[in-house]
Parts: sequence; structure tokens; C-alpha cells
Amino acid sequence: MSAPISRFPVPELADLPEDLRARILAVQEKAGFVPNIFLTLAHRPAEFRAFFDYHDALMEKDVGLSKAEREMIVVATSGANGCLYCVVAHGAVLRIRAKNPLLADQLAVNYRKADITPRQRAMLDFALKVSLRSAEIGDEDFAALRAHGFDDEAIWDIGAITAFFGMSNRLVNMGSMRPNDEFYLMGRLPRA
Repeated sequence: MSAPISRFPVPELADLPEDLRARILAVQEKAGFVPNIFLTLAHRPAEFRAFFDYHDALMEKDVGLSKAEREMIVVATSGANGCLYCVVAHGAVLRIRAKNPLLADQLAVNYRKADITPRQRAMLDFALKVSLRSAEIGDEDFAALRAHGFDDEAIWDIGAITAFFGMSNRLVNMGSMRPNDEFYLMGRLPRA
């Protein structure tokens, strides 16, 4: 018997508003399964829409930060926040986007020991400070990022991604959301 995917109600796909159902089915078509986060957030349709609209606004662009770097932020900060779901799910996406089966595990445990560039290290230093000690952020943090070529838009994205996933980590942990088994193997071996 498998454990429930959330402490909260998980609605049936057929019972959802059409726009939510269409979005979930599109994800299923692309991924081959429905990520549990979609099902667990669907019990509150207005929040589902707001959550995924903001997620997509932050994560589905490739300006200033690559899509892989955006996932690096999620994995490193989610590891620091103890969010198993986000580490596993976004670790899978990172392995695919970075084409590196090792990187997500390195970042989830200790980004300071990961095989990343000095620029990416500066990005994650800032993200972890936003995640864990945001009241301490000062001009020197922005100067360190600018020294690595980050502009204000990219710095905002680092902070906004970190803040958004800080909220996500807390919702997921509170709801005891389980990552899908499919995520654990994604991107670990090259596709044939």
C-alpha cells in the first residue's frame, strides 16, 4: 500500500475546472506522468492558478540566467530548507537541463562542493542568503553578483526564485507532499 501524496484532499481530475484539467493533462503529455504537486494544489483552484502562473513567469525564461541555473537555485535552496519534494522533482529537471547526472545531488547536499563555475557559486551564495538570512542582505551582496556579470534583472530573478520556492518548500513540507517515483530516475542516464 503506497502512502498518500498529501495530508490534504487530492481531487479527481474529472472534478477539476476545465482550465486546471487542461493544464495538468498538458503536463502529463509532456512528462509522461502527473507531478504530485499539480494534484495536491488543485484542491484550491485559485491558488493553483496563481502558483503556476508565477512559477512559469520565473522559471520558463532564458534571459539573464539559463533554465539550468534557475533549477540550480531551486535545488540548492530546497536542500537547505529540507524540502524533499522540490529537491527530487527539480533535481530531475536540473539533471535534464544541465545534461549532468551529478550536479543536482551535489547542490542538494552542499553547493560549495559542487562542480560549478565561480559565477554560479556567487549566484548560489546570494540565493542561500536570501533563503536563510535575508535580513542580512546588503550592498556588498549586490556588488559580488555584479562582479560576476549579473545585472539587476538577473539579481531580481535569483531573489524571486529563491523567495517563491521558499514558499513552495514550506507548503510542500506542511502538506507532506511526496515526490513521484518517476522523478528519482529522470536524467540519471543519457537517453539512447
